[in-house]
Amino acid sequence: MRNTLRMTILLVAALLACMPADGRIRKQRQKADLWPDGTEISAWFSDTAHVDISTLGTPYVVTDYGVKEDSTLLQTEALQAVIDRAAGEGGGVIVIPKGTFLSGSLFFRQGTHLHLCEGARLKGSDFIGDFALMDTRMEGQNLKYFMALVNAIGLDGFTISGKGTIDGNGERYWRSFWLRRQYNRKCTNLEEMRPRLVFLDSCLNVTLSDVHLMNSPFWTCHMYRCENVKALGTYTHAPSDGPVKAPSCDAFDVDVCTNVLIHGCYIDVNDDAVALKGGKGPWADRDTLHNGANRNVIIENCSYGFCHGALTCGSESILDHNIILRNCHIDGANRILWLKMRPDTPQRYEYITVQNITGSATRFLYVHPWTQFFDLQGREDIPYSTSAHVVLRDCHLQCNTFLDMEEKPEQYEVTDLQVINCTMNGERVDQIIR
Repeated sequence: MRNTLRMTILLVAALLACMPADGRIRKQRQKADLWPDGTEISAWFSDTAHVDISTLGTPYVVTDYGVKEDSTLLQTEALQAVIDRAAGEGGGVIVIPKGTFLSGSLFFRQGTHLHLCEGARLKGSDFIGDFALMDTRMEGQNLKYFMALVNAIGLDGFTISGKGTIDGNGERYWRSFWLRRQYNRKCTNLEEMRPRLVFLDSCLNVTLSDVHLMNSPFWTCHMYRCENVKALGTYTHAPSDGPVKAPSCDAFDVDVCTNVLIHGCYIDVNDDAVALKGGKGPWADRDTLHNGANRNVIIENCSYGFCHGALTCGSESILDHNIILRNCHIDGANRILWLKMRPDTPQRYEYITVQNITGSATRFLYVHPWTQFFDLQGREDIPYSTSAHVVLRDCHLQCNTFLDMEEKPEQYEVTDLQVINCTMNGERVDQIIR
């Protein structure tokens, strides 16, 4: 049966290759309009217009309201006062002009937006005490932890735009993290107190465009319980080499979200580029108040430098459905698609398509148990996980290993995996797992 199915796929690929060009284009457009589960992709995903701040209300240039251009003077209160004033006056755009402005946690209000002019730098403090300690979400848990430099909670229509930079100023945090790991190899990420760069919580209709997101102490852009979020043309970097590697600095952490588009972005970080989260623990799927699925996520037309995983499901994730990574060039990733199978958490990764990827990677598909900080919390059995309906199509890379999959039938299964028209170092790869 497997040989018959393989021959069928090869025949279909040959027929498509012989189809007239206009026919192939129509076929591609038809496929591009559908999610992996066959439902229609909404027109919302086709709108990649960048933010136009002239439509967002009154501009509030922070230096007009007592904020000083000074890279050493902490101005959290002065910056927050401008945000609060704008909100009180009906909303508007908080404009960071050219120069460097040092701050701790900032909280944007309904109707306010953030714009960073070219040459502007909103720089995070390197002292954790300058960041608010509040109930929040980190690593699949709801707990009290430190807030980000830029925070948006419960907002509709919030935007971050401009060619300036949000700089996490992370080196001191990174050094402290690696020092802690030297004397306690089992310390968790949360034990070394670090802020995120951008945190979006329970927001609707958010757009990030053009902005540079740099040197985050921890996760770079964390979106939790959000719907309709776009990142367009952003640039994310945290060093993977000297003088200090940036630990756990994922570019985008998508956590219980619906409708996410990451389009035309550049990503180069010392961890995962796009990580799908959603909850962890032996009964994580029962906590519907805090945990849940990621649905309808597209990462497209992006360029990658180094990353651990171009698209990673887990390690704190319970359901990811309708996920597309396509039309991207990736240089030197450790893995293109990484399915972290966590033995203490019930997981389902389904309807995932990776298409038209070029470049280089150590491994293309990587499926292995993820046991870091394993904790069954008293549960006697291992929660069972599945991955189904994963399609790898039209991908051509320099790659050490195309499929690196560890079988663990007592913990998880991988079914309905299709590899179609892919090459590794010029050699054809086709495979079906039913």
